[in-house]
Amino acid sequence: MNKSDLIDKIAHDAKLTKVQASAALDSFMAATQGALKKGDKLILVGFGTFSVTKRAARKGRNPQTGKEINIPAKKVVKFKAGAGLQAKVK
Repeated sequence: MNKSDLIDKIAHDAKLTKVQASAALDSFMAATQGALKKGDKLILVGFGTFSVTKRAARKGRNPQTGKEINIPAKKVVKFKAGAGLQAKVK
C-alpha cells in the first residue's frame, strides 16, 4: 500500500473527500515529524510507539576494499508495534 492507496482507504472509511483525507494524513505526518524532531515520543495506544534513539559512532568496513572506515553517530527513528497491532497481524 502506498500513500495514495492509504488516502483512498481513509477517504472511503471516514466518508471524507480525498482532499480532506490527504490533508488529515499530511497533518498526522507533520505532527509526527515535529514531535520526533523535538525528541518526544509519539504513543498511539494499541498501535505502537514512534521514538528517536541515538546510534553511537562506530568502526565499519568498506565491502569493496575491505578498508576500515569511521561511521559517525546519528539519530534514528524507531517504531515499536503495540500489542493490539501485533495481535491483528498474527
